[in-house]
Amino acid sequence: MEAAHPPVSGATLSVESPQQMQELGRRLAKILRPGDLVMLTGELGAGKTTLTRGLGEGLGVRGAVTSPTFVIARVHPSLVGGPALVHVDAYRLGGGLDEMEDLDLDVSLPESVVVVEWGDGKVEELTDDRLHLLIHRVTGDTDDDRRTVVLRGIGTRWADEDLAAF
Repeated sequence: MEAAHPPVSGATLSVESPQQMQELGRRLAKILRPGDLVMLTGELGAGKTTLTRGLGEGLGVRGAVTSPTFVIARVHPSLVGGPALVHVDAYRLGGGLDEMEDLDLDVSLPESVVVVEWGDGKVEELTDDRLHLLIHRVTGDTDDDRRTVVLRGIGTRWADEDLAAF
């Protein structure tokens, strides 16, 4: 018997500037809650950290949200009594879940919002429910700030969220 696939909801958005990417993060923060896993996929310079900066602003967390490339993970505690933001850059982690387990994300997940850049194939086993954002740059002129963002809510947590409202 084949295992049932988790429900998937989604939307595709056009983002015209870094300011709009950050605003998308602020808007998404309003629907995030403790225990949510957000995966960000996109090439270098696509806007993953810019979006996460907006999430941090929307969640009201302490500290500047910058790329955690060299520290792997940063925890930003809430200043407003909400969940902490755990920002992970899995780019340099090649070993998949074993290396991710060393970060104790499964411990952080229930009470935090965990955002993982470059997490494809590395963090899906942490939870059946996740919000996956695929950020695509416009091809051609590399100075173009336009992006297409595909939002995919995977699992029962996201089944009733209207992602098209963003």
